[in-house]
Amino acid sequence: MDFPLKLTLFDDGLFKKSLQMYLNRCDEDLLMSNFIENTLCDILKNIGNGKSQITIIGVGSGEGNHDLEMISQLSLKHPRVLLDYKVVEPSGQQLQHFRETVARTSNLEHVKFTWNQMSTSEFEEQWRRTNVPEKADFIHMVQMMYFVEDPAAVIGFFHGLLNKNGKLLIVQASSENIVIRAMKAVHGQLSQIEGFSFLSAADIKRVLDVGGVTYQSYELQTDIDVTECFSEGDENGELLLDFLTSVQDFSKKASPELRAEVLRLLRDPQRSVEREGRVLVNSSAEALVVDASH
Repeated sequence: MDFPLKLTLFDDGLFKKSLQMYLNRCDEDLLMSNFIENTLCDILKNIGNGKSQITIIGVGSGEGNHDLEMISQLSLKHPRVLLDYKVVEPSGQQLQHFRETVARTSNLEHVKFTWNQMSTSEFEEQWRRTNVPEKADFIHMVQMMYFVEDPAAVIGFFHGLLNKNGKLLIVQASSENIVIRAMKAVHGQLSQIEGFSFLSAADIKRVLDVGGVTYQSYELQTDIDVTECFSEGDENGELLLDFLTSVQDFSKKASPELRAEVLRLLRDPQRSVEREGRVLVNSSAEALVVDASH
């Protein structure tokens, strides 16, 4: 089934701009940074089994902002240990930005980066083709499971790469997150369209439960300020709607009925509040820390 509206996913510039608008209107980045510094740090101290080298795979790392925070915590917990850091990112633009940031960052002499501009399926094909016996101690997938064709297969592959005591981190929007709800409203009953799936953390947990693996869940509770979305012609509001719906120029190109439906969701009294004239709606996520198989 074809969808007549173009997705932001296929315009790197617009996707980055609309994503930044989303992040500017909520505390997701701050919550993620706090989680890395205050919770994940203690989890990561138990990986590696005292080895002189720890292998990490960043899947869908984007521009690497949170990767560098994780590297910092790994370095604190494992001083004088070499970090073999494999980055898997399909966007050449974002990967280049990550590389430039690394070049400007000090105290990374103990980190060996391998840059893989490819999708998860291409990485898996390359890994299997070269018959690499190496395992990983830590793998992270932060807000990227929307971009895979077969989530269960992707999780199964990367989970299978974990060493004993290794950890797989998956961060995904909760089922109550307005992004998940808005995308489902816009794209109908489809579970996936043009390589983009609408999976929530609850869907990921079902995959993990079926696979019989153990994991811990950490809630990253936050709201997003969507007030500007209700001001017709507001550039910030239009960008925010582009991100929430994953549709390019949603305000201009969506039907009036569809736009009204999305705005109704933004004011859903069960999931939004008005505070000091601002409309705030749920944009929470969950961090799932998955144990290696025994």
